[in-house]
Amino acid sequence: MKTEYTAVAAAQGGRAGHVHSSDGILDLDLKRPVEMGGPGGGTNPEQLFAAGYSACFESAFRAIGAKQMKHLRDVVMTARVSFNTDDAGSHFLSVEMHGAADGLSKEETMELMNAAHQICPYSKATRGNIEVKLFAD
Repeated sequence: MKTEYTAVAAAQGGRAGHVHSSDGILDLDLKRPVEMGGPGGGTNPEQLFAAGYSACFESAFRAIGAKQMKHLRDVVMTARVSFNTDDAGSHFLSVEMHGAADGLSKEETMELMNAAHQICPYSKATRGNIEVKLFAD
């Protein structure tokens, strides 16, 4: 195994705290969303996860498209990360990944999304741990 890059970020204060990356580029206050009893007005861990997952997934989608010689123009992957509570009071995440690719049918988009889901590092990390549903919009 060869490590190509290691991201380093620290959090202090939990969901109502602050996060920052070691290079200082990411430097954000965290706020609980209104829906979870917080004040809103800031980012939260689910938004950060959604941003990372959607960016990684789009890259995997484009890589699969290139291998299949598809001419991809505008592609948008939107991750909807939900914070859930089960009947026992345990918390867990779920994801809906919505994809749109200009110039491709929904069927073609879904085919590429299924293939991207097999190679995306975020998909590999979540597989078997959280529910991830794919949708071509």
